[in-house]
Amino acid sequence: MLIADKRFVACFDVDAQRTFSPLCPDELPVAGGDQIVDELNRQAEFAGWRLGSKDAHSPKAAWVTDQPGKIGQSGVGLDNAREFWPVHAVPGTEGFELLPGLPRPVEYDFFVWKGVELDMHPYGACYHDIAERMSTGVIEWLMARTVSTVLVGGLATDYCVKATAMQLARAGFNTVLNLAACRGIAESSTAEALAAMRATGVIVIDSVAELEQAA
Repeated sequence: MLIADKRFVACFDVDAQRTFSPLCPDELPVAGGDQIVDELNRQAEFAGWRLGSKDAHSPKAAWVTDQPGKIGQSGVGLDNAREFWPVHAVPGTEGFELLPGLPRPVEYDFFVWKGVELDMHPYGACYHDIAERMSTGVIEWLMARTVSTVLVGGLATDYCVKATAMQLARAGFNTVLNLAACRGIAESSTAEALAAMRATGVIVIDSVAELEQAA
């Protein structure tokens, strides 16, 4: 596929944090989550703007559980937190940090921290709330710079990456998901996520090699 002028292209590193990788095995490690850095950096070469996001959660959040059987299960009973998860991505801990080899947050052109409130656990990086009424400013920032295409990668494919890509697609951006730049938690939920993204208009590519060949 052909990518437009870099001035109109952004890339988005969604929650590419150590908490979602084998570097932090006691949090929410995603198999291969620490192997996406090179691909994220490669796709950034096609973009004029680089965006990023982080989960930023308190260990006292209302959705926190220490019961393995409840992880990923619904029933939290809050408007903006649906599933139970263990403590992860706590500011000041290793898990909160981006994967080694990525820029520091201050080096991105735009950055989002999400899930700070104790009763909120959004997945998408474009809105602070699940109902998508409270913008993080991502969509407006991209529109102000006349960005038309967004290249997406990060962790995990079946949760935060999925939600963010679908939000961008619904906002009218040509949204491209790079499979080599993300990893999913489970095969079944990742397959469901890819189907949902495609149905929303997200273009799925295997790797940045497809962009390099078309350049």
